[in-house]
Amino acid sequence: SFCLRTSPRLLCAATQQKNTGQNLEEDQSQSQNEQKVEPSAAEKLLAEEKAKLEDQLKEVTDKYKRALADAENIRQRSQKLVEEAKLYGIQSFCKDLLEVADILEKATESVPKEEIKDDNPHLKSLYEGLVMTEVQIQKVFKKHGLLRLNPVGAKFDPYEHEALFHAPVEGQEPGTIALVSKIGYKLHGRTLRPALVGVVKDA
Repeated sequence: SFCLRTSPRLLCAATQQKNTGQNLEEDQSQSQNEQKVEPSAAEKLLAEEKAKLEDQLKEVTDKYKRALADAENIRQRSQKLVEEAKLYGIQSFCKDLLEVADILEKATESVPKEEIKDDNPHLKSLYEGLVMTEVQIQKVFKKHGLLRLNPVGAKFDPYEHEALFHAPVEGQEPGTIALVSKIGYKLHGRTLRPALVGVVKDA
């Protein structure tokens, strides 16, 4: 009798558990079936359009980056050209002035030093004026980045010197400069006029 009284409840619980298990299996089966559903034609079309747009965006981005890099390169080159124009724009003018400096140097060298004395005031004044003018023109040159090259005793450098001749000189190392025939000049580190020199060679 105990079994009869309790069995309806047990049957009900068992039935409920069975139904619940079936429902879970049905839900899982339905979920798996939904996952296995093939995408529709519209979804495929959208995916293709998305891929195309992503490729186009990548291409446009790459072109934009290249354009930015090119613009920066052009800006830097332009800036360099402007700076060089400021530095070397006076190059032609300086070359002409070098001839004046050469004449002044020759003039001062041509005055006999033994004649420069107080009892010869005119010559003394002229010589001192030439020396002062030469000193002043070198100050102006230096102010604008123009420097003399007087490389006696230095190693021969084809970028700064022009060899007029090679000759053996006793007591001097081959390849060094023994004589400067004409002073050279550099403008802001760039050789404007090479020094004309005589170079020591092996005996």
